[in-house]
Amino acid sequence: MAHSSAASAAHPAPIVTLTVNPALDVSTSTETLMAEHKMRCGPSRVNPGGGGINVSRVVERLGGHSTAIYAVGGATGQAYRQLLEDEGLMGRAIPIAGSTRENITIDETSTGKQFRFVLQGPALTEAEWAQCLSATETAMSGGGYVVASGSIAPGVPDDIYARVARRARELGVRCVVDASGPSLAAAVDEGVYLVKPSGRELGELVGAPTLTIDEKIEAARELVGRGRVQIVALTLGADGAVLVTADSVTRLASPPITVRSTVGAGDSFLAAMVLRLAQGHDLAAAFRAGVAAGAATATTEATELCHRDDVELFERELVGAER
Repeated sequence: MAHSSAASAAHPAPIVTLTVNPALDVSTSTETLMAEHKMRCGPSRVNPGGGGINVSRVVERLGGHSTAIYAVGGATGQAYRQLLEDEGLMGRAIPIAGSTRENITIDETSTGKQFRFVLQGPALTEAEWAQCLSATETAMSGGGYVVASGSIAPGVPDDIYARVARRARELGVRCVVDASGPSLAAAVDEGVYLVKPSGRELGELVGAPTLTIDEKIEAARELVGRGRVQIVALTLGADGAVLVTADSVTRLASPPITVRSTVGAGDSFLAAMVLRLAQGHDLAAAFRAGVAAGAATATTEATELCHRDDVELFERELVGAER
């Protein structure tokens, strides 16, 4: 069942997210990072993280709904599930034998630098990742959009997002991928509706890690021109974002903000964009929402995500700002 223009804010198209390597995001701050010293930290916070989960969390914050498929295990997995339940997130937890990983973000208050430690995560067995795929396929039966996002856990094949894309196409579902390395390359080879690479991820994908912004835009145009991707939403951090389709290239500068933390900004961008599309808005409006949500998240501390009022304020400010 394909998405149609009949989708509206009142009856949005369904959204499914897949997260095969979620993480408990632990964040805190200390004055100075020093080797071999006990560093006293400020207050800490714990959030449920991972690409697809963050997309689902932001969709909820912006007044939408999604179905989150995610793999969890161990004591950390139990804590993770509880955090999601506390946020009222609907979904399907796929139990795994390993323990859900943790990521650690430390703000160094003396310099304003942020240090991010991303742990590898537990290995998944074939039966476990196959169950993730099966649950995603079942959830996609209502049509709409599927967002496959985040890193791939050990043991999971590089083509897992490509497999999601293949099944999505058979079901008339629009597949959105936010990944890097071999899993992104395999998904693009299979063919997807939308990809959201950073400048670095796009450079890796095309085999040219150091590109100017103009060269990145050209690489995105070539990607669309090959017919494997309909839309490239290229995020460029402080330089805003570029939306590339077969017909147009649209660039949006980020609203002027004070950046506190960029953790989750890309996920927020993607969540807002997909939600607006699912609500029946046009691509330009969805792109503005993405840039707004990414900026709104960057204004929050540590691993906190955007707030609806901020996103809607930035959306209004960005009307007419495309070039």
